[in-house]
Amino acid sequence: MDDKDLKFKAFEGAKALLFKSLHDLQPTSKAEHVVEALDLVKSIYEKHGEWNDSNATHLVNVAQICLNEIGLGATSATAALLHETIERKWLTPVEIEKRFGQAVASILMNFTQISGLDPKDPKTQAELFRQMLISLSSDARVILIKLADRLDTMRSLSKVQAELRIKRAWETFHLYAPLAHRLGLYRLKSEMEDLAMKYIYPKEYKYIIKRLQETTASRNRFLQNFMSPIEEELRKRGFLFTIKGRTKSVYSIFRKMQNQEVDFDEVHDIFAIRIILDSKPENEKSDCWQVYSIITDKYTPNTERLRDWISVPKSNGYESLHTTVLGPENKWIEVQIRSVRMDEIAEKGLAAHWKYKGIRQEQGIDEWVARVREMLESPDTSPEDKVEQFQMNLTSSDIYVFTPKGDIRKLPAKSTVLDFAFDIHTEVGSQCVGAIVNGKNTTIKQELQNGDVVEILTSKKQKPKKDWLSFVITSKAKSRIKQQLRDIENREIQEGRELLLRRLKNWKIDDVEEALRKVNKHLKLKKPTDIFILIAQGKVDLSAIKTLLTAEEEKPAVGETIPKPETEKPETKESSDYLVIDEKLVNIDYKLAKCCNPIFGDDIFGFVTVNEGIKIHRTTCPNAGQLNQRWPYRVVNARWKGSSKSGAFQTTVKVTGVDEIGILNRISEVISKDLRVNMRNLNVSSRDGLFEAQIQLYVEDTKHLEMLLYRLSRVQGVNKAIRMK
Repeated sequence: MDDKDLKFKAFEGAKALLFKSLHDLQPTSKAEHVVEALDLVKSIYEKHGEWNDSNATHLVNVAQICLNEIGLGATSATAALLHETIERKWLTPVEIEKRFGQAVASILMNFTQISGLDPKDPKTQAELFRQMLISLSSDARVILIKLADRLDTMRSLSKVQAELRIKRAWETFHLYAPLAHRLGLYRLKSEMEDLAMKYIYPKEYKYIIKRLQETTASRNRFLQNFMSPIEEELRKRGFLFTIKGRTKSVYSIFRKMQNQEVDFDEVHDIFAIRIILDSKPENEKSDCWQVYSIITDKYTPNTERLRDWISVPKSNGYESLHTTVLGPENKWIEVQIRSVRMDEIAEKGLAAHWKYKGIRQEQGIDEWVARVREMLESPDTSPEDKVEQFQMNLTSSDIYVFTPKGDIRKLPAKSTVLDFAFDIHTEVGSQCVGAIVNGKNTTIKQELQNGDVVEILTSKKQKPKKDWLSFVITSKAKSRIKQQLRDIENREIQEGRELLLRRLKNWKIDDVEEALRKVNKHLKLKKPTDIFILIAQGKVDLSAIKTLLTAEEEKPAVGETIPKPETEKPETKESSDYLVIDEKLVNIDYKLAKCCNPIFGDDIFGFVTVNEGIKIHRTTCPNAGQLNQRWPYRVVNARWKGSSKSGAFQTTVKVTGVDEIGILNRISEVISKDLRVNMRNLNVSSRDGLFEAQIQLYVEDTKHLEMLLYRLSRVQGVNKAIRMK
């Protein structure tokens, strides 16, 4: 053997096993594709100076696992060999499709979506999960090849850096082992968990391995004593069979020790016996039950531990008959009875079905892929099919949503942005005004999808509202909203009560109870505290209450009665701190007109209405001319005083520009992040490559608005930003 052969010793061994597996593949043209792919990969890697024993062995091992351990065909093996060529941009999908067909090219494109992301970045870690789930909708072989790739990576994990080992091990626990379990690939699942445990819990792993080695001899003696009478009876009845002693996986033993809080010696089901019958298909079930009868005649069974997955197989295709009996030395032992066909399905999962249906690997693939997808998407409720501590249960009843940092949040399907916000923190939910989902602005009502990356937008001016309860679905969000609504109501009752009592004192009204009774009767309120809430919310005119309570002889005219509470709260609460209305008038209630939305710094005037007090308009209001012309006697002077402290003046701006990817995100960042302006509504229209956005928002004053318009006009892609009249 020369130096070159020594350098590629592992590769040559793996290659020999791969070619042996290819020998029986049909059609032969597909098998030839695998050989052609290996030759192509070798030449490309050599060209780039990266053809070494490690890289070459990994590629061949992944293809070998696809064929032998999962039961896939030549198409998947070909894709496994080529799986790094597109990622490294050494080959294009078009080149691969020309040489190996559309199926191989499609698999590799989806595979690249999964593997071509940098797992060191938490945000792309979230995207990794999302792209993996998306790939399920096109071809489930992508997931199976990824499982093969991850299994070989775990087998050689000792060769990588310690930090990366831990990361890969946790990924395997969280995602890959549960996927293998769901697909019925139990051997792959167990090996992955054991290999991951080796690096995450090294001390415990070494301890269990040591104890298993120490008890090997005693287990073998027990197996011999237990099986001797059974084997004799099976041969007497003419059965062809194989007996295997199966030791529970290291991680399963570790999990039992943790869950039951016991030591190694107290775990009773470390060992199981598997009897595999070489039976004809028509005799499989009856033969298994006959063997069950032979075993239970010799040993006492625990009837509560009988598991019949022969009559009704598991949803993933698993078939076997399990029983637990009391064997020699009064030790309980599990016995699994199955046919050769059932055993291969248990080892290779769904892919093995097609071999026994007389269908070769490359035929019937559409039905096979559909079945795999069904397995991955269907709910799984039986205790045996749960991966307990590190389960990632991919069911339709739950969705997995990610924060910008890549943290996973599990929510019920149809959860909204607001559900997600409350799941993060009550304060975040209470102040939520919207979100950026996958880079796009959305409302709090937006329904989230599996794999969405969600960034919550908040405002300190936001408060929970009753209508939120109509679209949130999580119990946490509902309970938090109800609690906060009660807190807000209690505060409003207190505020409204204090305000009304002060006014009653100013109006020289001593009989408070009679005054409240009179007001409640007039407004037909159900609860005595409702009047305080309406006052706190600014929905009742206090001057009209004064008129009602101080009228001595004649009843107030219809136009002077207390107006019924408004259905909507005024956008801005009055405050004598920053507005003066005709300096001769005092204690006058007013509202900002919605037709022009004046803000601090605008030239303004007041207009006396019949039922709604004084309305404040901009002098440039579209209605200003008509008001001055028809009712000049109702126009009063008004001016701003001091400086604005509320920061709650509503206005609307119009932004126009080029319709390109990311433009709304850039605008939103300027408004919400840079200037911390609270957006109330956003309407966007697009035509001929241009967009127009009308944005309702809150500003402090005209200078604040001018700064906002200037900053918006400087955003790349924005042509103009103006205030709407």
